[in-house]
Amino acid sequence: MKTRVYVTLKNGVLDPQGKAIHHALEGLGFSGVRDVRAGKLIELDLEDGVSEADVEAMCRQLLANTVIENYRIEGGAA
Repeated sequence: MKTRVYVTLKNGVLDPQGKAIHHALEGLGFSGVRDVRAGKLIELDLEDGVSEADVEAMCRQLLANTVIENYRIEGGAA
């Protein structure tokens, strides 16, 4: 089953990649972009029987740095 984990920086954590993207968009002539926050998407193809708790543990232990990042799980782990 396919499960997606979205990892984003917590509010208040500096995002140099987001700032660089914002600056580049302005340089290309795109206006109206107030801010950019970059994150990552991790797609997991899980075997049947992998629980939501297992995916939560994967996030806490490896996929996200919970000190500075939030994560959101979408998909079929159950």
